Amino acid sequence: MPKDYYKALGVDKNASSEEIKKAFRKKAHEFHPDKKGGDEAKFKEINEAYQILGNVDKRKQYDQYGDAAFQGQGFAGTGMRWEDFVRAAQGGQAGGFSNMGGVQFDFGDIGDLFGGLGDIFGFGGGRGSRQRRGSDIQTQIEIPFREAVFGATKEISLFKTAACGKCQGNGAEPGTPITTCKTCKGSGVVTQVQRTILGSFQTRGACPDCRGEGKQAEKNCNQCGGSGLQRENVRLSVKIPAGIDDGQTIKLAGQGEFAGGGMAGDLYVTIRVQPERGFERDGDDILTGAKISIAQAVLGDKISVATVDGDVTLKIPAGTQSGTVFKLRGCGAYSLRGGGRGDQLVTLNVEIPKKLGREERKLFEELGKLER
Repeated sequence: MPKDYYKALGVDKNASSEEIKKAFRKKAHEFHPDKKGGDEAKFKEINEAYQILGNVDKRKQYDQYGDAAFQGQGFAGTGMRWEDFVRAAQGGQAGGFSNMGGVQFDFGDIGDLFGGLGDIFGFGGGRGSRQRRGSDIQTQIEIPFREAVFGATKEISLFKTAACGKCQGNGAEPGTPITTCKTCKGSGVVTQVQRTILGSFQTRGACPDCRGEGKQAEKNCNQCGGSGLQRENVRLSVKIPAGIDDGQTIKLAGQGEFAGGGMAGDLYVTIRVQPERGFERDGDDILTGAKISIAQAVLGDKISVATVDGDVTLKIPAGTQSGTVFKLRGCGAYSLRGGGRGDQLVTLNVEIPKKLGREERKLFEELGKLER
């Protein structure tokens, strides 16, 4: 079936070069395989369409002969298969124009455009050095039911990679200078030309000597060996917000693993709430139950009900049915979204005695005669 490249990009046949480029960017962001809902097959299709319509000469050929003009020529008429395109990308570290079958691809621009397309192909996108970031880490803590309702501050201890205490993470022996990297001249990036059977590819990547930082210590720190890192046990104070529920996570920005010369990742703390007998959470509401006798249900009464704030008195009207739910306003959990507290919902259960004494039986028999 003939391929409709205009339809693939969502433009008409009279679209300008700028309109085609804008449509390509929009579609590429939408179908990026690393994004939620991304589609690699669709991503390949729009790339192929753009390599034809984005080239003036090839667009003229397509308008005259359709995609038949490029059959047998490989990916988007470049003489490459899609797998070759991927391998070419993997051979470079983004940046620089690479001539492939007459079509120029700027892998650095592609990486910048898609915000990490290079991760698909195995190369890092972008021009120039990028600040390294440490890994995110996760831990979990258990808290009592009532601390989840009212909030608390907890101390946690974890073993992680942190900045070296001696050099403060810069990798240099204290008192010695840090100079511009001679290899990359401070850019953090080195450029190389790779020659393959497909042609020459200009690639850019992080400088191997300074690891992309653009600077080097003249004398490495004797404690961390120049890495700027050390493993240590760290104690942190975590503020538990009122109303947090079981399984929810708190993010502590910058408290993850440290990356030498860069920035630390984040720490995610998952909360596990210990159950408390008699109480159950349902969002911001707390569910409880209470038992009453037949006489209390029939005649009405006042009973004591436990809440997270302490015992309160609940008035039972005469004729209350088993399973009736009473609402204690504002006795639930605090809302994480603000707006006060939820309610406590008390379900009443009328207890039916399993055994009756002689007088009790006689009274129920008399009651039964009256109801006939």
